[in-house]
Amino acid sequence: MSTDKTIKLCNCNQTMALDAKALAIALKLDSPITIHTELCRREAGAFHEALKGGDCLVACTQEAPLFAELAEQAGAKHELKFVNIRETAGWSKESRQAMPKIAALLALADLPEPEPVARTSYRSDGQLLIAGPAEVAVQWAERLKERLEVSVLVTDSAGAELAAVRSYPVWSGKLASVSGYLGAFEVAWEQANPIDLEVCTRCNACIRACPEQAIDFSYQIDLVKCKSHRACVLACGDIGAIDFERVERARSERFDLLLDLGAEPSIKLAQPPQGYLAPGRDPLAQALAAGQLAQLVGEFEKPKFFAYDARICAHSRSAKAGCNNCIDTCSTGAISADGDKVKVEPQLCMGCGGCATVCPSGAMTHAYPRVSDLGRQLKTLLATYRGAGGTDACILFHNAGTSRDLIAKLGRRAQPGKSGGLPARVIPLEVHSVAALGMDTLLGALAYGASQVVLLANEQEADEYGAAVEKQMRHAQTIVSALGYAGMHLKWLATEDAAMLEREVWALAPARAVADAASFNLSTDKRSTLEFALEHLARLAPTPREEIALEAGAPWGRVQVNRDTCTLCMACVGACPASALVDGRDRPLLKFIERNCVQCGLCVNTCPEQAVTLAPRLLLTSRAKAEVVLHEAVPFDCVRCGKPFGNKQLIDNMAGKLGTHPMFSGDGAKRLQMCGDCRVIDMMENKNEQTIFGIRS
Repeated sequence: MSTDKTIKLCNCNQTMALDAKALAIALKLDSPITIHTELCRREAGAFHEALKGGDCLVACTQEAPLFAELAEQAGAKHELKFVNIRETAGWSKESRQAMPKIAALLALADLPEPEPVARTSYRSDGQLLIAGPAEVAVQWAERLKERLEVSVLVTDSAGAELAAVRSYPVWSGKLASVSGYLGAFEVAWEQANPIDLEVCTRCNACIRACPEQAIDFSYQIDLVKCKSHRACVLACGDIGAIDFERVERARSERFDLLLDLGAEPSIKLAQPPQGYLAPGRDPLAQALAAGQLAQLVGEFEKPKFFAYDARICAHSRSAKAGCNNCIDTCSTGAISADGDKVKVEPQLCMGCGGCATVCPSGAMTHAYPRVSDLGRQLKTLLATYRGAGGTDACILFHNAGTSRDLIAKLGRRAQPGKSGGLPARVIPLEVHSVAALGMDTLLGALAYGASQVVLLANEQEADEYGAAVEKQMRHAQTIVSALGYAGMHLKWLATEDAAMLEREVWALAPARAVADAASFNLSTDKRSTLEFALEHLARLAPTPREEIALEAGAPWGRVQVNRDTCTLCMACVGACPASALVDGRDRPLLKFIERNCVQCGLCVNTCPEQAVTLAPRLLLTSRAKAEVVLHEAVPFDCVRCGKPFGNKQLIDNMAGKLGTHPMFSGDGAKRLQMCGDCRVIDMMENKNEQTIFGIRS
């Protein structure tokens, strides 16, 4: 830990047992740390003095606003950081055993901030569309028209009356589609009613003329009551607002914001785009949504949460389908197919990271935080914890919202030294989204010496990503179990209940950890990180294995080729995005490098003979890096010039399929056994022979 930073510790009115000497040794400090009792009250002067000496780390988050205000008043120019050791460690049944964890949390907080990521911007000028039943939509339009540039789309006009003053555009119709995001929504609807509210002058002539009273002050025709007298059309006259034979019914406009007051949302996504609010029919929810709208005007930024390398993407090749994992997993609709690649809309991406977790090749990576930054945090946490005498470390990943609050709630309800709180071996680590933690991070943590990794998810994360993340965890658990590391190393824990969290973490028995921690760094190259982690775990495995069987969908495995049907056309080689399949250059030869294979299935879907199948497994020997011959054929020499131009199996297959064609019957059959040049020469020497150009219908 840096020695030029002052650490301010407080036992919070003596409710935590803190060992200043042990912490100083664990953090390799030159002098003991002073333990305060009332740093936020009577001892605030000590905080003021610390500000004069340089950067300061305060082990309290509850009073962070107070300390930040004091630092501002003092004109402090140095960095001020905060870390929670109270609810996460000090308030626990095992508080006296928590010094290694507290040291680890302090060391983590001392790390420099990661390099900033790229940003994504929005611009909203406040153009709002309110879509819904006329009665409620018009009411909200009247309330919001002074603050926003309002338009209304009436989807149901029953019993409603339009405003007396035309202060904003009003259309009617049925929503057809909504796409886009804050500042760039494209809304399309179908105008089904004969009266065009945009043209209508609300002169009431149609209302007076209608014999069935099918038109009310919503200026829409009740088509159930209407008997098609068309008296309203005559009354409307040259205004031309009423047209029962309207051909062009499709309408569309662009908006910055959308308030959807329908009973069911038009955008049925777990995480709808920013700027789209769908409170339903609940008046309170509508009021809260209306209150948010005014805050969504202006220019905004957010991190660009992902990075995408199209070169190694296994989505598709030559219109043949391969991996669709990221598209299937994304809960915001931000990822879509784009030819042989995928396209990510950064404004729609909310940073869940599930796409990176399920990506087998590493083409999609999560950048907030980067895997390399997260690896540095894990390495620091576990090394400090282990160096301070801690054992059986369990990393508890959690988000910065509900899950962080849940951990704090658990700590507040604990009785230090008696009951509750987090176990001393459970170290919380905050991330933007637990769904972003793929096998590279999980196995990396185990290689660094963690006994276990728990992902604490809230209900929303569980609904959207639970199945996808748990499948990746099963692959990883299968591997470490097969290597002889006993116990459950990986757990997906979905709860928003403090009592359940407490039961689960205390019931979790330590699993066997690797004997020596790895020294490599996690990187943004997913396959390289996985390879380093697996090599380390395999080298120190209690039960060494050469091969581990995996379930379908695992990102490792072999390719099997049916030699009886494979013609060595090499379509699979051209389709492989990972360079796992290799041709023999001048020889009719198909080779395979297993370490490169991501089991995307492109080779299977591309093969015209259906000769290729996948077999998921993890090969842990040097054979995984070696080129293995899958199929080799005898070269076929041109019967005219002797030059090799294919393989015997391919030529025989062609002869069987084309032998009945007029061009290749009789002596012409030899042309199938000729190279391209000789085939042309032979055809020119036999000009009287029928060709495809001489065929007439």
